[in-house]
Amino acid sequence: MTEPVADLLAIEAAVAVLLRACHLDLAHHDLQGTPQRVAKTWAEHFLAGHAMDPATILGDQVLGEGPTELVLVRGIPYHGLCPHHLLPFIGEATVAYLPGPGLLGFGRLADLVRCYTRRLTLQERACNDIVEALIAHAGARGAACVMKGRHTCLAIPDNKHPTEVVTVSFRGELVGRPDLRGLVLQ
Repeated sequence: MTEPVADLLAIEAAVAVLLRACHLDLAHHDLQGTPQRVAKTWAEHFLAGHAMDPATILGDQVLGEGPTELVLVRGIPYHGLCPHHLLPFIGEATVAYLPGPGLLGFGRLADLVRCYTRRLTLQERACNDIVEALIAHAGARGAACVMKGRHTCLAIPDNKHPTEVVTVSFRGELVGRPDLRGLVLQ
């Protein structure tokens, strides 16, 4: 990571203002240290992706050993923060790509998911950003991402707790390959 993406002291002050605006006593033992904990959580878990560079994440490739038809990694956990309500969402991603000249370590795909979900972002945007980064920075011939998530901003109103949001993005040669698209969508 490069320089800090967040001003922790400013976030702490803003959280304190928010809690006071809710007529809560910051001296109450349940709230002691809350502004500091919130600032640290936001910086580490909801904003850290802004300081991550997808080109750097995907730059560490090894030369391919012949044509690889598809690389697919399932069950990549993620969490993010919805920019509309500032409420968290969690889920799992599947990322697939048709390698160009190089292969990526499987952990790089998880790092890429982390890069785009640990931001104030929509799940739909993160899904698109992941596949676009694989094309642009890894030279993938095609890329896909499927994200399945549960959103607090959807679950809390009207008790829609089990609702799952699925976003899907395909680019490049995977667009015209129904055989491989089916594999990704399983």
